[in-house]
Amino acid sequence: MRQKHTELLMKSSKRTDKLKSIEELLTRGVQEIHIRENLFAALRSGKKLRVKHGIDPTGPKIHIGRAVVLWKLRQFQELGHKIVLIIGDFTAQIGDPSDKLSKRPFLTREQIKKNLKNYLPQIGKILDLSKVEVRYNSEWLAKLNFREISELADLFSVQQMIARRNFKDRFEKQEEISLREFMYPLMQGYDSVAIKADVELGGEDQLFNLLAGRKIQERYEQKPQDILTTRMVLGLDRRKMSTSWGNVLNIIDPPNEQYGKVMSMHDNLIVEYLELCTRMPMEEVKEIDKQLKSKKFNPRDAKARLAFEVVKLYHGEKAAKKAGEEFDRVFRSKELPTDVPEFKLSSSMNVVDLLVVSKLVSSKSEARRLIEQGGVRIADKKISGFEEKISPSKEGSIIQVGKRKFLRVVLK
Repeated sequence: MRQKHTELLMKSSKRTDKLKSIEELLTRGVQEIHIRENLFAALRSGKKLRVKHGIDPTGPKIHIGRAVVLWKLRQFQELGHKIVLIIGDFTAQIGDPSDKLSKRPFLTREQIKKNLKNYLPQIGKILDLSKVEVRYNSEWLAKLNFREISELADLFSVQQMIARRNFKDRFEKQEEISLREFMYPLMQGYDSVAIKADVELGGEDQLFNLLAGRKIQERYEQKPQDILTTRMVLGLDRRKMSTSWGNVLNIIDPPNEQYGKVMSMHDNLIVEYLELCTRMPMEEVKEIDKQLKSKKFNPRDAKARLAFEVVKLYHGEKAAKKAGEEFDRVFRSKELPTDVPEFKLSSSMNVVDLLVVSKLVSSKSEARRLIEQGGVRIADKKISGFEEKISPSKEGSIIQVGKRKFLRVVLK
């Protein structure tokens, strides 16, 4: 009798835990769910759902803004659902216009192949890839003929496309909008047909594309997928997160770089990042938010906690602790980093050229901009001229670029 009672208690506890997990899945970082009651019922039913997410390899690195959806997929995976990850090797060539202020250029197959080289290992930091169904949408999209594409296009009107915020803004400014850009939601929607998706996830800027999937599934007599969109993460400077603006934090950035980038962000992003970019329990996130608002918690200490959580997520607790110690060493104690890379020179070199060849910067224009802004120092003295020469020595000269990049220039 006692054993039966214990078993009932255990079952009840598991049901409670499952409901809590479902509630967090449907609320944390979520912008919109369509249709919520359908998805909630499906999650409670125990049915194994096919949960779709497509990611276009438009660049070689995945930043933590794109990782928000991947972590949401991880929650579905932990509840036992099948993740279907679509690598958009075909759609990347077309270019997703969502939330873009100008026309995307065509990407070549060579560029996409290069970007794909390290894509799955990055995603594998978040998802258990052994349980993921990975598909490439060139498998079916490349086979569509013009008749089939025309039938897909017939499901949507020009008015619907122009009503999208990014298209509307560009149309009103009389900026070019390519017909190719109108094709993207058709392609993404057809992906849902090809893999028979029950649910599709995406960022909030993807809502139109995800709804297109429902419409196209109905056209092919499939049950339309439910939709969950996540909130967008702002860049470290509060603008839209963009690699071209340099305000991103990539999931494969080294621990020290991740930690330093978080410590450089605006204070009012702390709570948003804790919720969207870490797995810290929401009770703790809310408590930190409360203490920050009442000024009982120093924002610097809150950022240090956030930086630790982010680094721990992608590199482990030991690396996170070491990155914190290194940050304090350099920025609190004003000491040099523990490991300063060396660059060997046989003779003096122009500072702009040195910054480029040593890969401290990516271009001469960036080097000049940093020098103009006072962001380049040698032996702790600001470099003010582009023509200044750097001479190597046996003991080495320390060059600092910005706050976090150091280089020891030694005699070859």
